[in-house]
Amino acid sequence: MKKFLTLFAAAAMFSLVACGPSAEEKAKAEAEAQAEVDALFQELETEMEEVVEEVAEEPAVEATEETKAN
Repeated sequence: MKKFLTLFAAAAMFSLVACGPSAEEKAKAEAEAQAEVDALFQELETEMEEVVEEVAEEPAVEATEETKAN
């Protein structure tokens, strides 16, 4: 009887794992993943804009040093 129950428990475990997520769950997970990707790209764009602004505000130090050397 123990062998039968053990085999039944193993079969039940594998059958639950084999089912996988439903189409609705897959769509929800895909939407969540897309939202995370969009948020990361938005953060990246914001950081890039900040860096561009910082570079634009810095004086052209290299150009003045080259003119002094000549």
